[in-house]
Amino acid sequence: MKPLLIIFNAQAGSGQADKSLPEIKDYLQQCGVAYDLKKTGRPKDVQSLVTQTDLEQYSAVIAAGGDGTLFEVVNALMRVRPEHRLPLGILPVGTGNAFSRDLGLKPADWKKAIDIIRQHQPKAIDVGKVQTSDQQFYFINIVGIGLVVNIGRTTQKIKKLGPVSYSMAALWETLRLQPNPVRISIDGELIEDDLVFVEIANSRYTGTSFKIAPDAKIDDGLLDVVLLKPIARWRILNLFPTIYSGRHVEHPEIETHRGHTITLSTDEPMPLMPDGEFIGQTPATISCEPMALQLLSP
Repeated sequence: MKPLLIIFNAQAGSGQADKSLPEIKDYLQQCGVAYDLKKTGRPKDVQSLVTQTDLEQYSAVIAAGGDGTLFEVVNALMRVRPEHRLPLGILPVGTGNAFSRDLGLKPADWKKAIDIIRQHQPKAIDVGKVQTSDQQFYFINIVGIGLVVNIGRTTQKIKKLGPVSYSMAALWETLRLQPNPVRISIDGELIEDDLVFVEIANSRYTGTSFKIAPDAKIDDGLLDVVLLKPIARWRILNLFPTIYSGRHVEHPEIETHRGHTITLSTDEPMPLMPDGEFIGQTPATISCEPMALQLLSP
């Protein structure tokens, strides 16, 4: 088999990824896995690393880092012609690694991830596409507006605290929540309401362990939409712990929908957060690209 192309973000996990690299290399060697590792210090460098490489030399592209690294690798692969698009593997060595939870992987569970990769069992999965007035990009996990973006920004400021940073940021931002008027169309069905957040999910988890879209499937050709209507702060503090299990969808302030094409518009442009990154703003059209990638899965 051809070697793996591993895109390794040394700064992932607040620099902890680089400290794990010697152990990772040792385990790859023990397993007899051939690979070419390209190290980067910034997720933004990832796309150029992938696009400037002759992918025909490799059997798969491995995103080694956090959600930001995965986002960049996915966007690089989606810009490759489908017939030349390599399977994607995930090596979770970042802070969040929310998408990898759908593979049964916890943060820093890189040894189990390598075991999955070396089995080389590609599975076709969906990818989300976002089109704004001046940008087009892809996401594999989730894209949102509102409270979730504020939580994401606060998480970035305290991410050195590790996996608990997202939960702490969520509690802090909950105290400052502010609904916004949003118009959302799901396959032509219009919803107009004041909403605290909108999450459009391809997979189930966000922020590592929040099961934000418990019924989402990465291969059903649809995106799951989770809306939070205006809610008293004391009520959201009750709702907050239930997101870990996905039972938040049972609360009356939560609405869930499913569709192929979703459009978002707001009175004033609101920032988008795809896969933990801060890119784009409303208005935006978000659609599902069915079976667009091959994912190395258990």
